[in-house]
Amino acid sequence: MYVGVDCGTQSTKVVVVDIEHAAILGEASRPHHLIEGDNGKREQDVSEWVAALTEAFHEAVSEARIDARDIRAIGVSGQQHGMVALDADGLPLHPAKLWCDTETALHNEALIEQLGGREGCLDKLGVVLQTGYTASKVAWLRDTHPDAYRRIATLLLPHDYLNFWLTGERVAECGDASGTGYFDTRTRSWRHDVFQTMAPELSPEAVLPRLIDSHAPVGRVRPEVARLLGLGDDVLVSSGGGDNMMAAIGTGNIAPGMVTLSLGTSGTVYAHSAEPMEAEDAQVANFCASHGGWLPLICTMNVTSATTKVRELFGFDLVTFGERVARAPLGAEGVMALPFFNGERVPALPHATASFEGMTSLNTTADNLCRAVVEGTTFGLRYGFERLGELASQASQVRLVGGGAKSAVWRQIVADVLDVDVICPRITEAAALGGAIQAAWCDTQTRGRGESLAALTERLVEVDLDTLTRPRGEPVRRYQELYQRYRQALAERYDVAP
Repeated sequence: MYVGVDCGTQSTKVVVVDIEHAAILGEASRPHHLIEGDNGKREQDVSEWVAALTEAFHEAVSEARIDARDIRAIGVSGQQHGMVALDADGLPLHPAKLWCDTETALHNEALIEQLGGREGCLDKLGVVLQTGYTASKVAWLRDTHPDAYRRIATLLLPHDYLNFWLTGERVAECGDASGTGYFDTRTRSWRHDVFQTMAPELSPEAVLPRLIDSHAPVGRVRPEVARLLGLGDDVLVSSGGGDNMMAAIGTGNIAPGMVTLSLGTSGTVYAHSAEPMEAEDAQVANFCASHGGWLPLICTMNVTSATTKVRELFGFDLVTFGERVARAPLGAEGVMALPFFNGERVPALPHATASFEGMTSLNTTADNLCRAVVEGTTFGLRYGFERLGELASQASQVRLVGGGAKSAVWRQIVADVLDVDVICPRITEAAALGGAIQAAWCDTQTRGRGESLAALTERLVEVDLDTLTRPRGEPVRRYQELYQRYRQALAERYDVAP
């Protein structure tokens, strides 16, 4: 038995997987509270992650009807880019600043300039710094909370922190480290010189965690945590990784020729590459994968976070919202959304705000506003999809994950907007499943049985043929026209090249 954990923005999910019989035996989740501010602040209390993991773990094990002592290993997935600053006693110095935080936008702009602009970033890191990466959060803490900054003993990412809580070890792996802004994604190593640009008073050798390989264990669960969870005394914790990296494993996206698209709080589009991607477009993040190789990726910051805002505005539940989207005509009778409630990363518009355009006294209805926000977020994902170039254009099928993927009407909109077949994995909690698969891979490697990751994903990752959705001729043509209108709006409002 193996456990996968996914610590996301809205909740922590836990799945219990029987690898031998290729089955999910139990799953559960617990929500988190988001600390928000009008200045772009997005933070969370890390103690909520621990409490959510503990509660969801017990429920998932109870649902699985197993003895927790039969669990052999745990793999943790986490929301990327978050800054967890710890003191010498391992206690947080500030709430975790999250991936969707845009309060540090000006710090990010200053860091890019210090590193020599776009070309300097690519030369040193293989990626261009984006607002939301960890680097600008460190610089922000230095300027705004100098007392806490000076006491930093360790800097971790969210999944690293949960690994630390489980094992007491302060380590990182290359996939999640790729999104810090002080890691070279080509050589798979920390860039101490870049780190000292943003944090000159700190020693990178002291505060940056030790890097381990994706198949390697972080360590074993601490005795006090094992007692809390009811585990045996020899449970491994695998390296884990960022949520996108683990979802790649959980969707079987570990070889060239496949694209995964996530309709989650944020939106991501990524594809496997055997070599570092020399992207012509700096908006493509040349991240490492958490299974070997690379995972070129783009991220949009407003997907279900945006649809939830509109849904809650009208007081609709998810079923009613879906019915309203389906009831509105394609194109929402001329209403178009630029759904940048949290600013935007791709395109790089950290200070952008949301707007609805084309509204009249006739077309301003709840149905059309619901449809428009779904179409607008999907246009944003198409913008990102196109940035991946051949890695995306040559894909014959896109594997769709995230909460939005459960909607048949949204799946059809994605297929028509991208003009490609889409399908969902049978197990929709792809990041948590990826954590469990990686845990099994780590366990078999460590204990000498040596089952390959490819063999594990072949057995455990199945697609749900009932969700296969193909693009339709006339809607594809109409969405092409509407997408060009969306691009024109970006050009006029934000000077984004059409």
